[in-house]
Amino acid sequence: MSDPIRVLVTGAAGQIAYSLLYNIAKGDVFGKDQPLVLVLLDITPMLPVLDGVLMELQDCALPLLREVIPTDKEEVAFKDLDAAILVGSMPRKEGMERKDLLKANVKIFKSQGAALDKYAKKTVKVLVVGNPANTNCLIASKSAPSIPKENFSCLTRLDHNRARSQLAIRVGVPADNVKDVIIWGNHSSTQYPDVHHAKVKVQDKEVGAYEAVQDDNWLKGDFISTVQQRGAAVIKARKLSSAMSAAKAISDHMRDIWFGTPEGEFISMGVISDGNSYGIPSDLIYSFPVVIKNKTWTIVDGLAINDFSRGKMDATAKELVEERDTALEFIA
Repeated sequence: MSDPIRVLVTGAAGQIAYSLLYNIAKGDVFGKDQPLVLVLLDITPMLPVLDGVLMELQDCALPLLREVIPTDKEEVAFKDLDAAILVGSMPRKEGMERKDLLKANVKIFKSQGAALDKYAKKTVKVLVVGNPANTNCLIASKSAPSIPKENFSCLTRLDHNRARSQLAIRVGVPADNVKDVIIWGNHSSTQYPDVHHAKVKVQDKEVGAYEAVQDDNWLKGDFISTVQQRGAAVIKARKLSSAMSAAKAISDHMRDIWFGTPEGEFISMGVISDGNSYGIPSDLIYSFPVVIKNKTWTIVDGLAINDFSRGKMDATAKELVEERDTALEFIA
C-alpha cells in the first residue's frame, strides 16, 4: 500500500460533508488501495458535531482510514495537504443581497487561500464547492500565489450530472448512455447546459442529443431551465439543499482529477479561463468542457458554437465578470 494522502473537507459538520466523507473514506474517490488521513475543518461552535462525525467514521471500521483530525484551526487543517475540498461557505440568508453574500465569502476564501499558500503542498488539488463557487475559487487562487492556478477548480459537475440525467430520462436510457453534455459558465441560474455536442446511445447506436430527443423546443427551453433551477427545486421540496447528489458530484470531480477522464469523453468543471479559445474573458473561473490526464486538465478546443449558444455563454461570462470585480473591490 502507498503512503497515506491528506485530504481536507471544510464545512465538515454540514450535510454535504456528511454524505461525502463516507464516499472518500471507503475509497470511492482516491482509490481502493490509497490510505487516507481525513482532516475536518469547521467553525468553533460546530466542534461538538465534528466529534460525532469522527465517532461515526471510526465506527465504519474502514480499512483505508488511517486518521481523522477534526479542527477549527486553519494552520492545522491546511498542513501538508494533497487535496482540499472547500465545501464550507456563508449560506445566503433571507433578504440577503448577492453582494452581501459575496462580501462574507470573500473574507472566508481569502483566508483559506492564504492558508493553502502557507501550509499546503504546492501540488495540492483544490476543489471549491461553497457558493458562489466560481468566484470563491478565484479568490482562493489569487490568495495562494505560490500554488499554480491550474490546481484550483470549482464544482459544476452536479449541473453536468443533472443535465446528463435529464437527457437520459427524456430518451429512456440509462444515464451512462449519455456523454459530452457541457455546462458553460457560472454555477448559478445563468449557467448554460449545452447538448449540441452531446451523444446518446440508443439501441447500441450513438446519436446526437437533438436526434435522440427529437424535440428542439424542449432542449432549448424546459431542459435548460430545469437544470438551471434544479437546486432551488430540491430546496423547495426537501427544505434542505442538495446533499446526496452534491456529494456524488464532488466524488466524480475529484476522482476524475486523480485518475483522468474516460477515453473519448469530456466533463464539465470550473477552471481558470486564461488562454481559452471560446472568447471568454481571462481571469475568471468559468465552467468549460475538459479532459483530464496525469492530474492535469485541458479545455476541449474546436467545438462549434452557434448563435444560440454564444448568447448564453456570453451572458453567464458577464455575470462572472461582475462578481469578480465586486469581489476584488472587497479584497482591495
